[in-house]
Amino acid sequence: MTSPRQGRAGFPVGPTLIAALLFTGLCALGVWQVERLAWKRDLIARVDARIHAAPVAAPGSATKADEYRRVSATGTFLHDRATLVQASTVRGPGFWVLTPLRQTNGTFLLINRGFVPPDARTHYARPTGTVRVTGLLRLTEPGGGFLRSNDPTANRWYSRDVTAIATARALPTTPTYFIDADADPQPDAPPIGGLTVIRFPNNHLVYALTWFSLAAMTVGAYILLMRQSRRP
Repeated sequence: MTSPRQGRAGFPVGPTLIAALLFTGLCALGVWQVERLAWKRDLIARVDARIHAAPVAAPGSATKADEYRRVSATGTFLHDRATLVQASTVRGPGFWVLTPLRQTNGTFLLINRGFVPPDARTHYARPTGTVRVTGLLRLTEPGGGFLRSNDPTANRWYSRDVTAIATARALPTTPTYFIDADADPQPDAPPIGGLTVIRFPNNHLVYALTWFSLAAMTVGAYILLMRQSRRP
């Protein structure tokens, strides 16, 4: 006679239902990670294509789809309105030099001219006249750094917050992005450009294999449980 806790085939309802739910959920997570893997690979390919493409004119506005696009702009630097933002780079701690560029059409762009060490924060190169800047478009970094908020009043900056910097420096018509300038022909003369870090962690394949392995282990555990339950 079949126990009320067993199905007609003699399988315990509770463990079977739990195993089925676990297996379905783990497989769904594995499939989701496979889809994320395809998305991440496509993103890396698109960003790589933007980085190595010929520069285009800096746009009037930008979205996520424009990040890391190679752009160029022509104008005059306003060195008296430069902002130093704390930075941690492969060259050690220091500052990013964000200098407004007044374009020929009268609009402004923030240019991250590059990195300066602490001992060069007041005596770095300041080119005059019309200049042409080429680099990578980067979206604004609002708020501040990790556990540290920007303090415009005290002139302490921990992130490249374009809107806050533009407000503090009285810069009108400034798009919400900045340009990471390419390295200068004299790479050791601060500010040192070309230090943009482009890194997209891609562990989705490992995650997918982990979820599918757990799903297989669930099936194995269920089979073992069924065999033990059928023993006298």
